[in-house]
Amino acid sequence: MATALESALTIPCPDPTAEDRDRDAQQLRGLRLARQEDWAGLSKAIAEADAARLKTQGGMPISELMAYGARADVVGAAEHALLSGRPDRDAPLLAGIEALEEVLADHPEDPVIAAIVAKAHMDIGWAWRGTAWDIEVPARNREAFAAHFDRAADIVAAFDTKHHTLTLLASARCALIGGIGGPARKIVADYEAWIDIDPRDPRALRALGGHLLPRWHGDYDRLELEARRAAGRTHDVWGAGAYAWVMFDAISADTEACARLDLDFFLDGLRDILRVSPDQYTVNLIAAYCANTMGATPTGHDEADYIRAQIASAAAWVVKDHLTELHPMLWAHAARGFDNALKVRCADRFAASGYADALRYLTDLFRRELAAGKRVVFTENGAETHAV
Repeated sequence: MATALESALTIPCPDPTAEDRDRDAQQLRGLRLARQEDWAGLSKAIAEADAARLKTQGGMPISELMAYGARADVVGAAEHALLSGRPDRDAPLLAGIEALEEVLADHPEDPVIAAIVAKAHMDIGWAWRGTAWDIEVPARNREAFAAHFDRAADIVAAFDTKHHTLTLLASARCALIGGIGGPARKIVADYEAWIDIDPRDPRALRALGGHLLPRWHGDYDRLELEARRAAGRTHDVWGAGAYAWVMFDAISADTEACARLDLDFFLDGLRDILRVSPDQYTVNLIAAYCANTMGATPTGHDEADYIRAQIASAAAWVVKDHLTELHPMLWAHAARGFDNALKVRCADRFAASGYADALRYLTDLFRRELAAGKRVVFTENGAETHAV
């Protein structure tokens, strides 16, 4: 029966999506310039994109994508060598980062190059450490992680935020928090500097919420306070959306944070996010988050599970009011809590799991229409119901 119902539902599923094509193109641009060793040209292109706050349709900064491409060879080689957690004795782990350090030495006053090298150190540091509990990480790996983050911190420290409006550098400063921590006041100040430079970048808001959880460097009261403060300082951009962005990952990772959520404020925030960013990447992100991330297995915490159920039910209006095409990878990531450290071994199989999740949800959402023998077709105007 389920198969018959699913066959009566049609929704475009572009592969790759417009967002995927845009991201890949910008990463490739950075990769090519780095391979050509045109560091001056790379720095200029990134600085121009950063100054103009250029983004993909889904809101990803072009400067970040190019910078990622520029360090991709170095980071990728290190990650490959560390797949087993213990590199071979002759693995050239330092060759790539040493080459980037030479580039930085040739451009000591260039904040773009500095940010690229600092982010490369942090990426390699995480490759060494992994995401296990600290006690489970071998001493050698912890030491390598700390060394790379210490070096990244030294690089970033050479550029005062008061004299640089480069979002790439601001995001690097906040990324350091994952490795070296710091008092909550300093953490909030660093994130506010990033948000003030580019309030339209939701990554800053989402990451702020995660770092203010008790498991990191904050507490629940501080999380709520800063989410509201973020909403106030960016109200002209996001409306209530910043509150939702700050809470977005925090409440999916922490049941107590979820139980304390101002549900009405959060749902208003989701509506404002989709008003500001009606692109299909963001629509799929929000729909999948509500249906797959928050609609997952109950936690056993009554207050949190009530909040999760209410957010899960919001997926219905997100889909009916905004969805026109399906992005399976987002649904697959949503089912796994948008884990940034997740290693996808088979992209096709991963995407297929997301497609299956989304199709099951859509079929259930339109079950009454489908059971009545009608067809549900998603067009550029949204879901339409047709008699067979």
